[in-house]
Amino acid sequence: MILLISDLHLQEERPDITRAFLDLLATRARSAQALYILGDFFEAWIGDDAMTPYQASICQALRALSDTGTQVFLMHGNRDFLIGQAFCKAAGATLLPDPSVVELGGEPVLLMHGDSLCTRDEGYMKLRRYLRNPVSLWVLRHLPLHTRHKLARKLRSESRAQTRMKANDIVDVTPEEVPRVMQQHGVRTLVHGHTHRPAIHKLMVGDAPARRIVLGDWDRQGWALQVDEQGFQLAPFDFA
Repeated sequence: MILLISDLHLQEERPDITRAFLDLLATRARSAQALYILGDFFEAWIGDDAMTPYQASICQALRALSDTGTQVFLMHGNRDFLIGQAFCKAAGATLLPDPSVVELGGEPVLLMHGDSLCTRDEGYMKLRRYLRNPVSLWVLRHLPLHTRHKLARKLRSESRAQTRMKANDIVDVTPEEVPRVMQQHGVRTLVHGHTHRPAIHKLMVGDAPARRIVLGDWDRQGWALQVDEQGFQLAPFDFA
């Protein structure tokens, strides 16, 4: 059994989400071969060197799971793209590039955070290209901590304001981009998060039927995709 989750946006201000995640680690994830976290694991991450005691406790919880034999995989999201190898090593996790193709349920599956599929949001795509540039990443990681904190608050504030003002179709994936990317990677199943619109969409890639599975964000309830002998099962669960 394999579990995939995304968009927890972990932060001290949401202890209910934190408790639900730690409960998942202590229960279902212990029986899993692997746990995949597809981005926006944390609400914000300004660098491995700036890890707070709260974030360190999450790191330790992941390590405890990894030490039981469950493989842990992390992918960057738009909120936590500065997570680095130091955090992953401490957590016993493997950092996956976005996108990545892995074998799940006996087939190749494309895993993405999902923000790169939202190509109609031209302003965001331009910012994303700038922030993910290796030179920009190096500069960001070497800024003083207080500057990184200030920049992170500014980016989150602007993101919330702009999202409220944009049309729904602008902040969702571009329909034409999905089959193009799937065909490029030779897959019939895509799993991603980011949009906070959990669903399983049927589509055609070339002449073949395909599916796009969108993971849900954790807010009033949690979401997980379970892959086992029964297939791909996307379902919410209540917080304890």
